Parts: sequence; structure tokens; C-alpha cells
Amino acid sequence: MRKVTRFFWFCSGAHIDTLKKYPIEHNKYVGIGATIFFTALFASLSGGYAMYFVFNGGSFAVGFAILFGLIWGTAIFNMDRYIVSSINKEGSTNQQILQASPRILLAIMIGVVISRPIELKIFDKEIRNKLKNAYIKGQHRKIDTLEKTYNQKYATEMGKDNDYKKESDSLTKDINRTRYQLNQEVFGDKSDQTSGIKGYGTYAKQKEGVLQEKEDRLKLVTQNQDKMDQYLAQRKDYEGLNTLRLFSDHQLDSLANVAGFADRNWALGQLGYNDDGTRNLDTYLAETFISWLFILFECLPVFVKLMSPKGPYDVALAKTAEANMYFAEKDKERDVAVTDEVYDHHLDEDVAKRKKLISGQSEYDLDKHRYD
Repeated sequence: MRKVTRFFWFCSGAHIDTLKKYPIEHNKYVGIGATIFFTALFASLSGGYAMYFVFNGGSFAVGFAILFGLIWGTAIFNMDRYIVSSINKEGSTNQQILQASPRILLAIMIGVVISRPIELKIFDKEIRNKLKNAYIKGQHRKIDTLEKTYNQKYATEMGKDNDYKKESDSLTKDINRTRYQLNQEVFGDKSDQTSGIKGYGTYAKQKEGVLQEKEDRLKLVTQNQDKMDQYLAQRKDYEGLNTLRLFSDHQLDSLANVAGFADRNWALGQLGYNDDGTRNLDTYLAETFISWLFILFECLPVFVKLMSPKGPYDVALAKTAEANMYFAEKDKERDVAVTDEVYDHHLDEDVAKRKKLISGQSEYDLDKHRYD
């Protein structure tokens, strides 16, 4: 139990030797340290989960996810530990809030970064369904675009093909009508279109000639239509219309499995909206609640430090810091004094050497003058 307590003290960024002197402060810093530790743990899990999708499908995805999760969790742990330990309780409440405001903003940003990958895991099923719907809609749009481009590009050929079809249908009806009239003429059935003379006479031969012309024309039109249909089918193959199909359920599952972090993050954002663009309030509130929960959890150590009254540990820590500053100032004065003494000593030596040199030069000049 003692080791756990000291570990959480370390996590809180407290000065352990000073904190041990004040038992009344022990539980407070155990709570702050535990909050920082579990925040870093959540950060490690969320960072590893996000990195897993960055390398999803790779053979080293799990290894990279574990490594990045440990690094990310350690980084968040150090930042939280610094944020909490750097709040000074000596100033007024407004001064403390002003001092902590940049740290609170940083904590909010960290909370948002931590919460997003965890939200991706919580709403994994809904995200997969949203991705599948998006892939299906994208495939529909792609097919519609290809068909529109195909229709615009081959509008002339398709128009001719439609004309051939219309003419073929018209000729088929005329041939059936003419063949019926020919039978009436041969069997002597009187009507507006037949003579009523039985046998294969002049009128029957005329109708047979007309029928033959229409059948020849139908044959030609049918050949042209077949050639045009074959040409358009080849163009469809070339443009990719015949090969493009909607995704199967197995393909949709595979696409959802290999979806990257950006696609899943987009799908998570779309969960807050219905298909008609209106707000899906239930999902939106659930996402918002989870996000703010982690943001609050990340800011909690800072808020606890701000809300807690100044205790004996804070006073002792301030006195220790003041004593250290006083010692540093005195240490500086000592170094300055030592430097001055050393400088003065070197200065005296330099002056003595210069005097000795000048005296020696003067004696030399005096002896030389006497010699002259």
C-alpha cells in the first residue's frame, strides 16, 4: 500500500520529501496522482487504437499500436504531471485561474484527442453500417456518372439504334398486316384492301411484291440494328459499364474492415445526422456526453488543484522555493565576490609585474646614460 501511495504521489508531481511531513495532504495528492495516471492510461489505449487503424491490414499493426500507445500515454502523463505541479497556490483565486487558463485549454485539447479514438471503438457497429451505406451510395453515384457520360458520348449512335428499333417494330406490324391481306386476296375474302377474286391473281402478286420489299427492308434494318447493338455493347465494355457492379455484402464487410482512421472519423461525425440531413439527437447527445466526459476527466486534476484550499504542503513548498531562491541569490553573491577577489588578485599581480618591468627598464636606461 505504501508503494502504491508513493507511486501516486510521484504521478501528482508532488515533492515527496516535503509531502511526507504533512499527513493531512496525503490523500489529496493520492487522488490527484491516480487521476493523472488513469488519464494517461486512457490516452495510451486510445492512441494505440488510433494507430492500429493507421496500419490496419499490415503485419506489424499490433506492434506499432502498442509502441505508439506507450509513447503517447507517457507523453500525456508528463504533460498532465507538469500542468498540475506548476499551479502555484500562493496567489489569489483570480491569479490562480489566470495562471491555470492556458493549462486548462491544453487539458481540453488533450481530452478531445483522447476521447475521439475511444468514441470510434464505442460506436464501431454504427460506424461500420454508416461506412457500408456510404460505399453503396458512392457506387451508385459512380454508376450513374458513367451512364450519364456514356449516354452523352454515344447519343448519336443510341439515337440511330432507337430509330432502327422503331422502324423494325413498324415493319413487323406492316408485314403481318400485309401477309394477312395476301391470304385474304388468295382465298377471295372481300374487304377494303382486297378484290375478292379467289386465286393467285394480279392483286395477289402485287401484295406479295410489297410484302417481299418490306421483308427485305426488315432484314436490312435488323442487320443494322444488330451491328449497332454490338458496337454499343463493345463501347459499354470499354467504358466499364458492364464490369461495374454494386458491392456484395462480403465486399462491403472487407471495405469496412480496412477503412482508415479518417474514414471512420468521418463516419462518426455523420452519426449525428439522419439521412435527410436533420439532427439525430440521441446519437449526437451520446457522442457529446462521451467527449465532455473525457474532457472533464482530463481537466479534473487541474480543477482539484484549483478548488482545494491552500494547505500546509503548499505553504511548505512555497517556503522551500523561497529558501532555494535565497540560497541561489547568496550563491550568486558568493560567486560574484569570489570572481571580484580573483580579479583583484590578478590585477595586483599584473600591477606589480608592470612596476617591476618599468623599474628594471629605468635602471637600464640610467646605467647606459652613465656609460655614455
